[in-house]
Amino acid sequence: MDKGEGILEKVREVAEKEKIKLADISALGAVSEFTVGVFDTEAKEYHANEFKGSFEIVSLTGTINTMNDEFYCHLHMSAGNEKGQVFGGHLNRAIISATCEMVITLIDGRVDRRFEKEVGLNLFQFQ
Repeated sequence: MDKGEGILEKVREVAEKEKIKLADISALGAVSEFTVGVFDTEAKEYHANEFKGSFEIVSLTGTINTMNDEFYCHLHMSAGNEKGQVFGGHLNRAIISATCEMVITLIDGRVDRRFEKEVGLNLFQFQ
């Protein structure tokens, strides 16, 4: 991925173009701004944290699968600043500042998701 591109948008673009239904994702690179969330299990809601500056992606991992037979992506990212402080969580938004090297590993099969009211999240639904 190139400077100025959004990670989530590019993942969707590639997955839809290549008709990817199930895959594992890992990546590294650099971002200039990103938003990650932490899920509050009591309130069943995400709390977003926004960051701007120079950050190196320490870890970006997740999955591509489907929900209601449509594209679904679940990513977590950790990124470090110039002092080595690392911030992370559920990835809501990230803009590439230099590059992002991503590997998408295809997995045979299909796993859909369903909303689980008790937990408050979209969980795997194995067939």
